[in-house]
Amino acid sequence: MNSLRVSEVEIPLATSVSFEADRFVVELSDGRAIAVPYAYSPRLVDATPGQRAHYELSGGGYGIHWEEIDEDLSVVGLLRGTPARR
Repeated sequence: MNSLRVSEVEIPLATSVSFEADRFVVELSDGRAIAVPYAYSPRLVDATPGQRAHYELSGGGYGIHWEEIDEDLSVVGLLRGTPARR
């Protein structure tokens, strides 16, 4: 069996987050952007626009934290498409 082994993968950092009517967009340090529906995170679905906008980049950009709604999302999780837990 053939397989590919990747010893190191550089994970891009989040540089900013913007908010649209039905999704949020995370700009990454490598020039890409990830558009994610609010349905990805039940806490973001239930949050007000003001609560969504009150975020901070955590871990130097490896994650996004919303103190007011107790939500943390990682760039790796967003890239994988893994939904947030309730």
